[in-house]
Amino acid sequence: MNFGDQTSLVTGATSGIGKAIALSLAAAGTTVGLVGRDARRLEEVSSEVRRHGVRSESFRADLSSDTDLRRLSADLKEELGSLDVLIHSAGIFRMGRILDARAEEFDELYRINVRAPYVLTQALLPMLSARRGQVVFINSSAGVTARAEIGAYAASKHALKAIADSLRSEVNDRGIRVISVYPGRTATPQQEKIHEQEGKAYRSERLLQAEDVAKAVLNALAMPRTAEVTDIHIRPMNKC
Repeated sequence: MNFGDQTSLVTGATSGIGKAIALSLAAAGTTVGLVGRDARRLEEVSSEVRRHGVRSESFRADLSSDTDLRRLSADLKEELGSLDVLIHSAGIFRMGRILDARAEEFDELYRINVRAPYVLTQALLPMLSARRGQVVFINSSAGVTARAEIGAYAASKHALKAIADSLRSEVNDRGIRVISVYPGRTATPQQEKIHEQEGKAYRSERLLQAEDVAKAVLNALAMPRTAEVTDIHIRPMNKC
């Protein structure tokens, strides 16, 4: 796969699935824009991207902040110039029973998992339209099937699915493809924290790997324009 003439943007690029996708896009030859909250980690990933001989641009932003979102949208248009691939990988996770989970946590999940990708996509659609680009929403298996104690999180991911499905219907005729990815448990720092919250032993080798998800995403992006992969459901081989 060679995307050498393309420009990509990855949110949540400093860790986990976002980082793996960013590095895979760099290996495929794209200019890579990186969005994250931690300036030091952004620079570390940017250095890894540049080792592939491609341009890297870093954008520090708190996606829960409207001020940051407005600034980020303006900076992206100025610094990147064009955009072929938009990867929404930033997201947060919260556990809690609906009976006693704080509404403030639900609001936080909504702002980062739903509102931020909505607003950012809205701002960047003209750039994507100009290049017949592609949008990827990294969702979750919880975006399809909810379970106990993740009601607020699952609701945010259900909402993200609705945004992706509606967007696809609206922009396919502009040549834009929209992909939703629903990974199961993936070996990431966030998943390690989830295991700790659940009181379970964390064994990363038994989980899906971030690089597995990245490979599936790159394969979908590389499909001929006669096809569109709309949904990718990917699970750990070991279901225990």
